[in-house]
Amino acid sequence: MRLYDTLRRKIVPFEPGPVVTMYTCGITPYDSTHLGHAATYLTYDVLQRRLRDAGHETRAVRNITDVDDSILPKARELGVHYLDLAAAEMARFDADMEALGMLPAYSEPRATSAIPDIRGFIGMVIDTGHAYEAGGSVYFEVATFPRFGELSGYSRDEMLELAAERGGNVDDPNKRDPLDFVLWQPSAEDEPAWESMWGPGRPGWHIECSALCLRELGTTIDLHGGGSDLIFPHHECEAAQSEAATGEPLVRHWMHQAMVRMDGEKMSKSLGNLVFVSELSTTFHPMAIRLGVLTNHYRTEWEYSDELMPDAQRRWERWLAAGEGTGALNDVRAALDDDLDTPAAIAAIDAAVERGEGVSEAAMLLGVDFER
Repeated sequence: MRLYDTLRRKIVPFEPGPVVTMYTCGITPYDSTHLGHAATYLTYDVLQRRLRDAGHETRAVRNITDVDDSILPKARELGVHYLDLAAAEMARFDADMEALGMLPAYSEPRATSAIPDIRGFIGMVIDTGHAYEAGGSVYFEVATFPRFGELSGYSRDEMLELAAERGGNVDDPNKRDPLDFVLWQPSAEDEPAWESMWGPGRPGWHIECSALCLRELGTTIDLHGGGSDLIFPHHECEAAQSEAATGEPLVRHWMHQAMVRMDGEKMSKSLGNLVFVSELSTTFHPMAIRLGVLTNHYRTEWEYSDELMPDAQRRWERWLAAGEGTGALNDVRAALDDDLDTPAAIAAIDAAVERGEGVSEAAMLLGVDFER
């Protein structure tokens, strides 16, 4: 198998051992699952299916960010407890993932389950000289980590711009450098707070994933995934603090899912240009929704159109009518081994159907289950 590596900026062999450790950044549960979420988790689901087909065991951890700077304001706006909001939205998310036939996560830890781990992790970063206390917060000092920026490849000006857009609070007067990022911060009066040696407060966003990844999978993992919008600042910061704390690489292979667009903009909660999986499921078979998403390569941004799901529904019905069989199986394996080329895999199955071959086993490699 060969996959594009974000850090190396090229397609390289992906050669893990018998057990493949994977970490995928999960949702912040304050709204419903949209098609952009589905695209991300379908990518890593198909990757796992092919790895399992090749004889590997996969251990894919997907966290739940149930306390951060997004969910707390939403809970405040709705007048509900933030954990009640998280529970309700996770139930909806789980139902959507089940409908789409996703493999269960090896582990799905919540950020709030890891406060002791997070406090200990921050202590490790401080002890290695990469963090400092100021104004009641603890910050990672990027100047102490020369490789900061390698993952994204962005210039300092680009990093500053994206940090400002994505919650980095570059104007915080307590920082030594605007790119320094928070590991621990005081809580607002109506926010949850935990005791720490730096005072009561709550963790920063990035440190949650580092602590959970270390706790669930160990120091260095085979593959880290998520949407491409997480490359900076989230994954850049996560890699820096993890490697500063442990002295070991966090990840052997970085893999990122391109954005899904609608009306010319990235599909996102903040813009409101969303297509929800639960709404699509009222009209189209979940396996058709799965197929519709997988007609696009994971590294290519694509625009949602109203024709996507009707076309996918017709394809699903043709495949189903073709019946059981192994048609196109090896072609699909070859396509997935070539940087997870799901459009080529789908084309191979279409060709087998045209030849009158049953394609259930090849379809199942894409997670398209004829029994559902």
